[in-house]
Amino acid sequence: MALLLGVDTGGTYTDAVLLRDERDVVATAKSLTTKHDLSIGIGGAIEAVLAESGVDPSEVAMASLSTTLATNALVEGQGSRVALIYIGFKERDLDTHGLRDALKGDPVLVLEGGHNHAGSEAAALDTGALNGFLETHSDVIAFAVASQFATRNPAHELAAMAQISEVLDVPVSASHQLSAKLNGPKRAMTALLNARLIGMIDGLISSAQDTLKRLKINAPLMVVRGDGALIGAAMARERPIETILSGPAASIVGARWLTGADHALVSDIGGTTTDIAVLRDGRPAIDPMGAQVGPYRTMVEAVAMRTHGLGGDSEVHFIGSGLEGGVTLGPRRVVPVSLMAIDAPVVVHRALDAQMRSTVPGEHDGRFVRAVQGLRTDGLGARELDLMARIGDGVLPMGDILKNRIEVQALKRLVERGLVQIAALTPSDASHALGRVDAWDGEAAKKALTLIGRRRTGAGNMLAPEPDVMAQVVIDQLTQQTSLALLETGFAEEAEGFGLPAADLARHVLTQRGLGAHRGLLRIDVGLNLPVIGLGASAASYYPAVGERLGCETILPEHGGVANAIGAVVGRVTMRRQGTVTASSEGRYRVHFDTGPQDFGDSDVALSALEAHLLEQAKADAENSGAEDIHLHAERDIKMAQAEARDVFIEATIIVEASGRPRIAD
Repeated sequence: MALLLGVDTGGTYTDAVLLRDERDVVATAKSLTTKHDLSIGIGGAIEAVLAESGVDPSEVAMASLSTTLATNALVEGQGSRVALIYIGFKERDLDTHGLRDALKGDPVLVLEGGHNHAGSEAAALDTGALNGFLETHSDVIAFAVASQFATRNPAHELAAMAQISEVLDVPVSASHQLSAKLNGPKRAMTALLNARLIGMIDGLISSAQDTLKRLKINAPLMVVRGDGALIGAAMARERPIETILSGPAASIVGARWLTGADHALVSDIGGTTTDIAVLRDGRPAIDPMGAQVGPYRTMVEAVAMRTHGLGGDSEVHFIGSGLEGGVTLGPRRVVPVSLMAIDAPVVVHRALDAQMRSTVPGEHDGRFVRAVQGLRTDGLGARELDLMARIGDGVLPMGDILKNRIEVQALKRLVERGLVQIAALTPSDASHALGRVDAWDGEAAKKALTLIGRRRTGAGNMLAPEPDVMAQVVIDQLTQQTSLALLETGFAEEAEGFGLPAADLARHVLTQRGLGAHRGLLRIDVGLNLPVIGLGASAASYYPAVGERLGCETILPEHGGVANAIGAVVGRVTMRRQGTVTASSEGRYRVHFDTGPQDFGDSDVALSALEAHLLEQAKADAENSGAEDIHLHAERDIKMAQAEARDVFIEATIIVEASGRPRIAD
């Protein structure tokens, strides 16, 4: 009977679980995620679960890793400094398709070149301009390359990759290697985000492998993909974009394993995000449009998941407008004040006490900054470098660091690069103040709540006179925003015929009145008609109130706090490949291989050649990812047209799949 180790690295906690032969949970454990050195948090979780179980490390036959780090990084706008090589497109595409926003000031080169829809060269590749660009951008950590119609002929992407690798020793992400579908700007976005995540995911996998080696666990390491399938660690390093929604996908698989539910809404609340998916017939649906995280739509196959910047560590923002005022949460994750006080108790309490003695609330009351040590600072401006030097290696009140409002933007850029962490009030602090959780410094949480509670509303009144009252305001807001997120998912699934976007429907006055069971001349009732499976360490604290508000059953499984880690080890290795055959001319059929197009004189021969090629690739991918007992499947979608009373071949798409169980150590 195999012993399987699942690890999930989230924004706040790293979870570990041991399963015996995919049937029994042997032990679970948690450790704080340590972003400055991920191996510390991973090692802490694995060591704790081994100690809890009492098993020998040599008994572990397989280890699997899921993570929300890639998802969180995209939601929060973090990642490495990258450059985009955009071949054969127009400069205006960068703005039209959101690429310039995604670049966040990182360099881009719009280059002559590219191919047409048939795979023929549209213009020669301007290698001279590329070489000049490379000579002046040696500080870039990774490159993304996207060429027009690269899925019909990848020659220019391959040439640009080779040239970059020859000049600079950095990773290069090519769009045709990440998706075989048309839509160049969307492929470019996928390649850009992939390049931005390479350093982060490589560091995570290295930390996990080093930890396993140190603990004498001689087992293969798998990584969960965004569709819930498993891939080998080497492939995850090359294609980290496929790990976006990895943690949420694992949680869906884990929720099904824990509850056996066939139809439900699965809502996983972490420190940074709340991830919601619909479980139908025991399976999560795959998003046909490609995974979307925050503002970014990619071409990555992933579960149909709605990700909201709402979690236990979401920043609490004061709303001073209106007579009553209030708070809103997220989308940015911060370090809870109660947690920062564990790391730097003297600094945090001294600052909070001084701020409470002041008669006038300060703009930065209850907020602290800390630099993340050991990260590269390439590409920073003078103002950012000055701020980094001022912060140093300790924890400091934010008000002591910022000299003027201009520096607020500089600090924001440091946070987006992952170089600085901010501590501020969060729902986790509110839970500590109310005594629902006692892991961190509850007294620091109460002081931070007091500071925000004494701020004045539009009517001139204090928002909340006591920290306990302020804490309940924060918890109630989390309930409200979670309920809205779940309603959005419900409306999105059944939006046809409503005539409004799902977000507008969830916030509509009739919907909100219906949640309150309005009774007048009209009777209005609104709720969810499926149970909600609440996952995450804090779900038991928050979700009973959510279920009450939505009038639905709330399922809180026993091991729901580590559902991600459970889902990481009960999945299968599944590899998919896709290719296209087009009609290049009368009686000629062009197969668009990933090495370049090739023409055939017979459609059946062309289709068979492509299918065999794709099956070979998918099987090799599965074997390289550690699969065994591999099953192969192929589907053909052939488009024909009627012309002069005969069928004319237009285009065919072939999708193949290789699937098997992950190989375990003897």
